[in-house]
Amino acid sequence: MGTASSLVSPGEVIEDAYGGEGGEACEIPVEVKPKARLLRSSFRRGPRVIGASFKSTGSVDLEYTAEYERLRKDYEIFRVSKNNEVASMQKKEAKLDEENKRLRAELQALQKTYQKILREKESAVEAKYQAMERASTFEHDRDKVKRQFKIFRETKEKEIQDLLRAKRDLESKLQRLQAQGVQVYEPDDSDSEENQTTVTAVGMQCEYWGGGALGSEPSMGSMMQLQQSYRGPEFAHSLMDVEGPFANVSRDDWDTAVASLLQVSPHISKGLWSNTVRCYVIHTEDTRDELHHFIEMYSPTLRRLCERLGHFYLNVYFPEDTASVAERRREMERSSICVLLLKPSANSLCSYVLEDAEEAFVKTPDSRPLLLYLRTVDGKDSISGTTRELLERVNNADKNAKIKVVDHAGSPEDGAALIHHQLEKIIKQDLLGLKLVDDGEHLDLLEDQAEVEASDVLWDEHDEQEQIETYQKICSSTTHLHFDKYLTRLNDLVAAPPPTPPLLVSGGPGSGKSVLLAKWIELQQRNSPNTVILHHFVGRPSTTSAEPVLIIKRLTVKLLQHFWSISGLTMDPCKVLEDFPRWLERLSARRHGNIIIVIDSVDQIQNAERNMKWLIDPLPANVRVLVSVNVETCPPAWRLWPTVHLDPLSSKDIRSMITMHCMTAEINLSKEQEKKLERHCRSAPTCNALYISLLARLLTDSRFGWSLEETLQQCVMCHDTVSLFQFGLRMMLDSLRTDEERHIMKQLLCLLYASHNGVSESELLELLPELAFPTLSSWLFRLEYLLVLTLGCGIIHFRHLQACEAVRLELLDGGETVATYRERLIQHFSKHLSQHRVTWRVADELPWLLQQQEDKTKLQLSLLNLFVSQNLYKRGHFSELLTYWQFVGKDKVSMATEYFVSLKCYEQSCETEDSMRRLANLYETLGRFLKDLGLLTQAVAPLQRSLEIRETALDPDHPSVAQSLHQLAGIYVQWRKFDNAEQLYKQALEISESAYGPEHGSVARELDCLALLYQQKNKYEQADKLRKRSVRIRQKMAHQKGHMYGFTLLHRRTLQLEELTMGNDSADCAKTLNELGVLYYLQNNLETAKMFLSRSLEMRQRVLGPEHPDCAQSLNNLAALHCECHEHESAEELYEQALDIRKRALAPDHPSLAYTIKHLAILYKRRGKLEKAVPLYELALEIREKSFGLKHPSVATALVNLAVLYSQLKKHSEALPLYEQALRVYEDSLGTSHPRVGETLKNLAVLNYEKGDFEKAAELYKRAMEIKDAEPSLVCGKAASVHSSNGDTFSLKSPSFHPHTPK
Repeated sequence: MGTASSLVSPGEVIEDAYGGEGGEACEIPVEVKPKARLLRSSFRRGPRVIGASFKSTGSVDLEYTAEYERLRKDYEIFRVSKNNEVASMQKKEAKLDEENKRLRAELQALQKTYQKILREKESAVEAKYQAMERASTFEHDRDKVKRQFKIFRETKEKEIQDLLRAKRDLESKLQRLQAQGVQVYEPDDSDSEENQTTVTAVGMQCEYWGGGALGSEPSMGSMMQLQQSYRGPEFAHSLMDVEGPFANVSRDDWDTAVASLLQVSPHISKGLWSNTVRCYVIHTEDTRDELHHFIEMYSPTLRRLCERLGHFYLNVYFPEDTASVAERRREMERSSICVLLLKPSANSLCSYVLEDAEEAFVKTPDSRPLLLYLRTVDGKDSISGTTRELLERVNNADKNAKIKVVDHAGSPEDGAALIHHQLEKIIKQDLLGLKLVDDGEHLDLLEDQAEVEASDVLWDEHDEQEQIETYQKICSSTTHLHFDKYLTRLNDLVAAPPPTPPLLVSGGPGSGKSVLLAKWIELQQRNSPNTVILHHFVGRPSTTSAEPVLIIKRLTVKLLQHFWSISGLTMDPCKVLEDFPRWLERLSARRHGNIIIVIDSVDQIQNAERNMKWLIDPLPANVRVLVSVNVETCPPAWRLWPTVHLDPLSSKDIRSMITMHCMTAEINLSKEQEKKLERHCRSAPTCNALYISLLARLLTDSRFGWSLEETLQQCVMCHDTVSLFQFGLRMMLDSLRTDEERHIMKQLLCLLYASHNGVSESELLELLPELAFPTLSSWLFRLEYLLVLTLGCGIIHFRHLQACEAVRLELLDGGETVATYRERLIQHFSKHLSQHRVTWRVADELPWLLQQQEDKTKLQLSLLNLFVSQNLYKRGHFSELLTYWQFVGKDKVSMATEYFVSLKCYEQSCETEDSMRRLANLYETLGRFLKDLGLLTQAVAPLQRSLEIRETALDPDHPSVAQSLHQLAGIYVQWRKFDNAEQLYKQALEISESAYGPEHGSVARELDCLALLYQQKNKYEQADKLRKRSVRIRQKMAHQKGHMYGFTLLHRRTLQLEELTMGNDSADCAKTLNELGVLYYLQNNLETAKMFLSRSLEMRQRVLGPEHPDCAQSLNNLAALHCECHEHESAEELYEQALDIRKRALAPDHPSLAYTIKHLAILYKRRGKLEKAVPLYELALEIREKSFGLKHPSVATALVNLAVLYSQLKKHSEALPLYEQALRVYEDSLGTSHPRVGETLKNLAVLNYEKGDFEKAAELYKRAMEIKDAEPSLVCGKAASVHSSNGDTFSLKSPSFHPHTPK
C-alpha cells in the first residue's frame, strides 16, 4: 500500500493501476505549466476505489503540495525573468523606434537631395541639347558662310579671267588693226602701265593647257625627266568655233568626253521602242496555223524571258482589213523585230502582206532584225510568181545578209517551235546583248548582275528611261511659237554673275512650262556641250516620278556618273536629301564647265517645300538651278527668286497655232469661226498653250464624225482645259460603234486612273480579254493625238494632270469607284505573284495598290514575298519599302524578324542548285538592307548564311563568295573590329584574283577597302602600297577598255555619226569624219580611227584647201595617232605641218597653236632632239606668260620644264634661274608646303649636286623630303590644293582619271 512519503521524481513514469481501462503511462516533463492544473487532474484520475483509506489520500495531498510549492516558485522565477525580458525588449523597441525615426529623416533628406540632383541633371541635359542645337546651327551657318565665300572667291576669279581674256582679245584685235595699217589713237588719260598689269587668278585651272590645276605638264621628278602624260588627238571642232562640241578632248579627259556624249545620247533611237520587244508578224492565210501555235505555246515563254530582264514583250499582228496603212506603218516603225510567214506555193498574196513585206524587208531592211519563215511540203513546192518576185526583191535588198531564213517542210507545230528558237536568239543576242552558252544560262547577264549587286549604289534604270522618253517627247512638241523671248530671258538669268538663287519658271496650268524648259535644254546642249545638264520631269503626284528621295538620288547618281565615282552614296532616305548639297558642292569644284539642274513641276513633288530645302541654300558659282511651278501652288518663300513668268498666249499666237493644225488637216475656217474662236480664247483658262493645242486637235480630227461647226459650238462651251478634255472624251466614246466598245474604253481609262504608274499594253490585253490588239492600237493612237495618254518606258499613263482629272469627273463620279478598279489590278498582279513572276511591275504596283486599299494584312504578305522586297531594294526604292512597313505598323527590328522568319520558311523548300543560289541572293539582299537601316547586329546572320550557302552550293572560290565576304567585312569595319574585317577582305581579294586575274575591277575594289582599313589602323605605308596598286589597275582598265558606260555612249555616238558620212564631200562631212576618228581612237580601234582621220584630212584639203586651219586639226590628230602607234617620224612630220599652218593662220597666243607646240616639243624631247625642243618650250613659256601672267602656276610649270631641258643639255647656269623663278611662283601661289614646291626643290637639289655644291643640295633635298612627308595621304593619291574649298574634294574622283597627277 502506498504512503505519503512515496514522492514521484521528475522524469519517472507513474503507472495508473486503478481501472485498467483508464490508466496510461505518462511522462512528466521537468517544466510543466501550469502545475496546479496537472495536480488537480491527478486527483481526479480514474474512478474512486471503494475501500481506500483516508491516510493514503492525505499522504498524496502532502506529496503534491510540496511539488506544487516547488513549481509555484519556479513559475514565479520564470515570470520575473520573462517580465525582465519583455522590459528589455520594450527598451530595445523604443531604441529601434528612435533609430527608425532618425533613418526616416535621413531618407527624406536624401530624397530631397535626389530630386534636386535630378532637376539639375535635366537642366544640364536640356542645356546640352541647346548647346548641340547652337553648335549645329553654328556649323550650318559656318558652312553657309564658307560656301558664300567660296562662291564670292570663284566669282571674282572668274571675273578676273574674263577680264584677262577680254584684254587678250582686244590686244589681238589691236594688233590686227595695226597690221592692216589702221592707226588707233589712245585717249590722253589712258594708263600707260595698263598693258603691263598682270592680274592672276591664283589656283584657277588652266583653260587651254587642260589637265591638272597647274596645267597638263608636271615638272620633272628625281630622275630629271618630264613626267608628261601624252594626250590623244583633239575632238572635232572648227577653229572659228573653239567652244564647239568635243573641243580638245583626249582619252585621258573622260569627264569632258562623256559629258558631251551624254548630251547627245538621249536623242539616239534604241533597239527597243519604249522598253518593249515588239514582234511585228506578217502572215498569210496559209501560215495562220504557225501563227496560232506560236502565240498560244511560245509567246508566253518569250514574254517571261523579257519580263525577267526588265522589258515587255508584245506580238503585233493585224488580221485582214482590220487596220489602215498608216496604223500598220506606225506599228512597224515601233517594232523591234519583223517576222514574215510565207508559203511559197501560194497562188497570190494579199495586198497588205505585200505592202508590209515591201516596207520592212525591201525599203528598210537594216532598221531592225528580220526573220523570214518559208513553209514548204516535203521541199517540193514550187514558188508562185508573186512570191518569187517578193523573195527576189528581199534578196536584193539584203546586201549584208542580215535576214535570218527558216525553211521548214514539217508540221505547223514544228514550224512554230523553229520560229520561237530563232526569235529567242535574236532577242537575246541582237536586242538585249546577251551571249548564249550551252547550258542556256546567260553568263554575261549573271556577271553584270553580280557587278550591280557589288555596287554601292542601287537605282532604277526604268525611271531613267522614262525620264529620257519624256524629254524626247516634249522636245518633239510643236508648241513653242511664242517662246523666243522666254528663251532669251532664261539665257540672261543663267549667264548672270553668281551668287544666283534658283530660277523660277512660273505660269498657269497648261501654259507650256515643260515645253519651254525642254526646248531650252536642247539649245543649251547644242550650244554648250561642256555644260552638264541634269533634268527631271515630274508627273502625277502619286507616281514615283514625284517621290523626292528618288528624284534627288537620281540626280546625284547622274552627277556622279560624270565624274566616274558612284561609291559612297547612302541609301538612307533622310541622308540622301541632306547629302545632295554637299555632293553638288564637291563635284562642282572639280568641274571645269557649268552644271545646270532643271526640275519641271517641282511643286508637284510630295512635300516639296520640306524635301527641297537645299534650294534655298547658296549654290556654287558654276551651278544653276531652274525649276518650274504652277503660279497658283508656288510656295511663298520661292516667289522672291528671279522669275520668268509665262504670259497667256496672244491672239497672234493662238491664230498661228490653230492655223497650223488646220493646214495640216486641210481644213479652212471661215471668218465667222475665226472670230468666234478669238472671242472665246480671251480668258486666262482658255488662252494657254495646252487648251489651244487640244482645241485645234478636236477641230481638225475628222474621225469623230462631227461637223466642224458642231465641234466648234461644243468647244466654245468649255471654259477651261479640264472641261475641254471631258468633251474630247465624250466625242471619243460617241465615235465608237457599239456599247461594248464604249464600256471597254471606260474600263481602260479607269484602270489607268486607278494604277500607280500606269499600265502596259500587254497588261491591258490581259485585264481586258475582250480587247483585241488592233483595237487597242487604234484607240491609243487617237488618245495620244488628243493629248490624253502617252507611253513612257512601255507604260501607258496620262500625259497631263488635266486629262487625269477629266477622266475622274467624267467616268468615276458615277456608281463605280476607284476602289473597284484597284481591286481588279490587285487580282491581276496577285495572280502573277502566285505564279512566282515577280517582275518590276508587280513590285511597283501591288504594294502601292494594297496600301491605297488600306489592306494591311495583304500588304504585309506581299512584302514578305522576298522577291518583291528584293526587287524594290535592288532598284533603289528604299524609301518606298520603309513607307510600306511603317504603314503596316512594324518598326525596323520587327520587320527584320519577319523577314528572317520568312526566309527560313522559304529555305525549307529549296532543294536544287538554282534555288539555293536564289536563296543566297535573298539572304545577302536582306543583310545589305538591314545594314543600310543601321541594324548591324541583325544584318550579320543573313550575310553569314548567304556565305555558307554559296560556299556549299557553288564553290568556296566562286566570285559570289568574295561578294559575301566583302559585305561581312563592311559590317566589321563599322563595328571597328578591324582585324576580323582585314581577314575577310584578304579572303575576298584572294578569291577575286583567282577568279578574275590580278587586274580586275573587283580586285581594285578590295584593294581600296584594305587600304582604307590600314589607314584607320595607322598602317600608312601598307595602305599606300595597296592604293598605288589599285590606282594602276584602274588606270590600266580605263586606258585599255575604258569605262563600260562611257564606251556605250561612244559606240552609240559612232553609229549615229556613220550615217552622216554617206553624203557628198563638204566641210561638215569632213568634221564628222574627224569626230568619228577620235571616237574610234577613244575605243582603242586605232586602224579604223586612222582611216577616218585620213579621210577627214583628204576631204578638208579638197574642200577647204591645204592651208585651212581645219586641215591643221586633222594633221594634229593624225600625228597623235601615229605617236600612239610609236611611229614617231610620221608624227613629227605631221605635227610640223600642223604647226606651220597654225602659225600662219592663228594668233600667237591661240590655244590650238599652244596645243600643237606642246606636243611637238614633247615629241622632240622623247626622240632626243633637245636643241629643236628648246625654242618650242620657250615659245610655250611665252604663250603662258601672255595668257595667265607672270605669277600663275602654269607659268611656273613651263619654267620648270624648260629648266629640265637645259639641265639635260648641261646648261646649268641657264637652268638655275628658271628653277628659282618657278620656286618663287609656286610658293607665292600654292604655298610653301605644296607638292610642286617639293618637286622643284628636289630638282634644284639635283642641279646643285651636279654643280658640286653638296651642302646646298643637301639642304634643298631635306626641305623637299619634309614637304613630301607632310603631304596628306588621300584616297585618290593626290593632295588637295590649298585653294580648294575642301581638302577632301579630290577624294571623290577615281584616281584612274588623274593622268596628270604628279608622282
